[in-house]
Amino acid sequence: MQSIESTALEPTKSEMAGLSIGQKIGRLIPVYGLVILTVGLILLFSILLPGTFPTILNVRSIVSDKAIIALLSLAAMIPMASGRIDLTVGYGIVLWHILAISLQTSYGFPWPVAVLVVLTLGVLTGFLNGLLVEVAKIDSFIATLGTGTVLYALALWHTGGRQVVGVLPQGFYALNGTMVFGLPITGFYVLAIALCMWIVLEYLPIGRYLYAIGANPKAAALNGIPVRKFVIGAFVTSGLLAALTGVLLASKLRIGQASVGLEYLLPALVGAFLGSTTIKPGRVNVWGTMIGVIILAVGISGIQQFGGSFFVEPLFNGVTLLVAIGIAGYAQRKRGAVRRIAPLPK
Repeated sequence: MQSIESTALEPTKSEMAGLSIGQKIGRLIPVYGLVILTVGLILLFSILLPGTFPTILNVRSIVSDKAIIALLSLAAMIPMASGRIDLTVGYGIVLWHILAISLQTSYGFPWPVAVLVVLTLGVLTGFLNGLLVEVAKIDSFIATLGTGTVLYALALWHTGGRQVVGVLPQGFYALNGTMVFGLPITGFYVLAIALCMWIVLEYLPIGRYLYAIGANPKAAALNGIPVRKFVIGAFVTSGLLAALTGVLLASKLRIGQASVGLEYLLPALVGAFLGSTTIKPGRVNVWGTMIGVIILAVGISGIQQFGGSFFVEPLFNGVTLLVAIGIAGYAQRKRGAVRRIAPLPK
């Protein structure tokens, strides 16, 4: 029934204590390999493209383009922490950004009310996903694929295949278009949400419960953790964050169309999965997810500035995912080797 297994592979203090400096470096490189690769790519493109890559204009472009993917990756990693997967983050954003616009242009809703309606629908969708997974006992991949397909069909039905356009209030445009310290405000949304999630997952009981459920749901239940409650809560939170991302996408695009949204699904899932291969390999984590999104953004931006074709982005996403899997596999083998040679306590 588990779609994603959460088992942390980061080295412990006891493991590191008995290793030489060379062994410690070898043990830490796989853990922070993606971070090192990200810094290396930034330095490489800055040297090769000094006039275009290391500029504030390029930073603004990257933040503006990848903030949506970063938010969806954060939304996807919440159920992943509990050992589930949520595909509606990609399908739902199609309907959410359309509704955020059509509720204002076609039905006359004030923009704050339209946003509230979309967020409420996102929460309800997440709750439905939670019920399907925990009550109906449907595998999360299948359940969220079905729910997401229904949401996409509703988006097609609502638009009739046409664009949803109209004049929107300036307050709604400002949700995405405001600049703070010379950078798009969406970057600060990502940072604020990432900080909140990091605190919750790393320092509050909720986070420890989710990771415990992801590692072994039966053991978590035997230890008194209400598994159903926390898994449903994870899907609800994911649905809320995905709906918020849809609102920001609507504010950015200023038009709604059913052909927009699905292209965010794969990069969002790749970013969340990459997050489970670094910082805390084997366990999804906030800063690992951020590194996953950043390396995708930096790599694609640099290659495109070299004149890369339209197929560069999906190609880079796939290659990076394979590299990350290799790093994670190497880290797991190294940890297994360390455990085998570790002396028994006297």
